[in-house]
This record gives sequence, structure tokens and C-alpha cells, in this order.
Amino acid sequence: MKAQSFGFLSPSLPKTLASSRVRVYKSFSRNVPNPSLRFLPSSPSPRLPCLAMAAVSSSGAFNGSESLGCRIGEVRRVTKETNVFVKVNLDGTGVSECSTGIPFLDHMLDQLASHGLFDLNVKASGDIHIDDHHTNEDVALAIGTALLQALGDRKGIHRFGHFSAPLDEAAIDVILDLSGRPHLNYDLHIPTERVGTYDTQLVEHFFQSLVNTSGMTLHILQRAGKNSHHIIEATFKAFARALRQATEYDLRRQGTVPSSKGVLSRS
Repeated sequence: MKAQSFGFLSPSLPKTLASSRVRVYKSFSRNVPNPSLRFLPSSPSPRLPCLAMAAVSSSGAFNGSESLGCRIGEVRRVTKETNVFVKVNLDGTGVSECSTGIPFLDHMLDQLASHGLFDLNVKASGDIHIDDHHTNEDVALAIGTALLQALGDRKGIHRFGHFSAPLDEAAIDVILDLSGRPHLNYDLHIPTERVGTYDTQLVEHFFQSLVNTSGMTLHILQRAGKNSHHIIEATFKAFARALRQATEYDLRRQGTVPSSKGVLSRS
């Protein structure tokens, strides 16, 4: 079967694909940045084939048998304060199974999965009888580490993402770069101290923790907003869409690293 017939991959595949092979590489770093983190073995999702894993042969034919599987990161983080399990599939369908003991955080993680089209499984228990701080932080640290694992050497991805999301009166811009260099610029003005029982100070701490372990440059900018719930939810939706853009594959790049240096690694 000729590659041109696969319209669901690209309306018209670049001519360069006719003479070269496109592969997506998957590597899992075993350099765990924190001794409380353990990488767990994972397997491709059985639900749907990962279209991004398609290989185009030198003859221009699509070879589905050369699929390398979905990009999955799986991490367990155990401390004296929390026990967190995270599994993320970057090539998923938006399935969310999140239970952290913090209802509002679960709601935000559902937005991340749904709008990013990531499959996200988070199970956490922690000392929420004290407050939500430790669980919120450790969930974010584990998600960031799972993203780092799933991205591997980052070959073939777009790398950059930018999305603006409105929610009624609120509007949020998120700009990110999967550069390997952790940096957060956070400019939200949330008017209340709590949404339900959730301390709104923890929003910034969540993203700072995720940035630190994933090696991501992240800018979160508020254009408008008066309702605390709307501001936070629009932030997670914009982040999900920007991350989806950055992690998706660029067929024109033909499996190369999106950097003039030739490498994107965690600094």
C-alpha cells in the first residue's frame, strides 16, 4: 500500500519521505533524579495503534509492522509523606483515571488528559490530614518524571507549544519548550485563597514541581479572569493543548532532534 493513501497521517506526505526512512525512537533514561522515584516496566496500550509510530520505507510504502509502540512513562514515588503512582501515554486518547485524595486536583488532571489526548493514570495517598501540599507536589514531580521518561531522546517532536484557552471571562496563554532546561514564568492573579478546599497557592507549586523534573521551559500568562476556578481550569486546559503540540511528531523532521545542537537532554 502506498504512503499517499494514508490521508489520516498527512494530507500529502513530503517528497523527502519517498527516499528516506522515518522512525520514531524510544529510549528510557535510568538516571533517576531522585532516589524516591522508581521507573516501572511498561507496555504499549492495547486499545489503539499509535499512528505517530508509523514507519515509511525507502520505497514509500507504509509499514505498520515496524511500529515501536506508544510513548509511555511509568513512575512510582514513595516517601514518608506520600505514595504516588503515575502512568502517562503521550499517544493516548484522553483516558483519565486519577485519584489523589484532592478532588480539585483530580478535576484539573482530568483536563490535562482530555485536552492533551494523553492517557493519564494517577493514584496517590498522602498526609492530606495535615494539608494538600505534599501530595500536590509529589504528584507533579512524578508526572514530570513520567513525561521525561516517555519523551526519551525527543527525536522527531515539534518541541515547542503555544496555546491560549478561554473559560468564560478568563483567558490564559501557555508557552512551552521541551528544551531540557527547567524554568517557570508564572503570572496568574487568582483572587481567592481557596477553590473548595484546594489552596490556590498550590497551582504555582504544582507547575514548578512538574517543570523541575521534566526539564521544561514553561510560561503561564493571564490575559483576563476574575473567577478563581475559571482561571485555574483555563490554565490546565491551555497547558494540555500546548504540551500536546510540543509532543506530537513533525513528519518533515524525519526523526531528527529538533535542536541545532543535535541533542535535547535534561540539563
